[in-house]
Amino acid sequence: MSSIADNIGSVTRRIQKATLQTGREPGAVRLLAVSKTRPAEDIREAVAAGQTAFGENYLQEALDKIETLSDLPDIEWHFIGPIQSNKTRQIARAFDWVHSVDRLKIARRLSEQRESDQPPLNICIQININNEDTKAGCTLDALPELARDIGELPNIALRGLMAIPDPDQPEADLRLSFRQLANALRELKHSFPEAGPLDTLSMGMSGDMELAVAEGSTWVRVGTAIFGKRPAKD
Repeated sequence: MSSIADNIGSVTRRIQKATLQTGREPGAVRLLAVSKTRPAEDIREAVAAGQTAFGENYLQEALDKIETLSDLPDIEWHFIGPIQSNKTRQIARAFDWVHSVDRLKIARRLSEQRESDQPPLNICIQININNEDTKAGCTLDALPELARDIGELPNIALRGLMAIPDPDQPEADLRLSFRQLANALRELKHSFPEAGPLDTLSMGMSGDMELAVAEGSTWVRVGTAIFGKRPAKD
């Protein structure tokens, strides 16, 4: 059985190869290790292998791990799950990034509840790129207004967009979904240069990271290829 360190090396090489094959600059794509349901010991092993950014979906589980691993100050914590209004205060204070903002109410609460002595909270707007009923996310039509409004809020930095395309669609359609997200970010940068850095595309996972990198991803979110198959939650 491969170790977590071996798996991180393998995934990193995949990212580097895909980056070079598409003519992008080395280091243009970062690896976000999706550590939801994984014990703190697995994260500690990944940190020892050089991984620093970790994505969590479940707030209380994440808070427990953040506390347990507080002796590792270089960890960068990303919240990537659905956000309930009553959880925004803890998310705003405990995380460095939030990839799953899909409405102004949540962004406003994160802005208001970020501590004044903390750096701005990095935000991605989640897009429901395939208009799936079962997935959260802003529509592409609603994106410009939402981005403009979020860009005016203090204590947060609008960094870009996130999407989880339907993995069961044909490869050509999956690639088109990634391209649509990249095009949407380019249009935002042109229309609202004051909205934020707008330098981030959070897209691509274990099975489709090469396609995502080819279409401009800057964060690939990888869990299974690093930690193995997730255990079932009770």
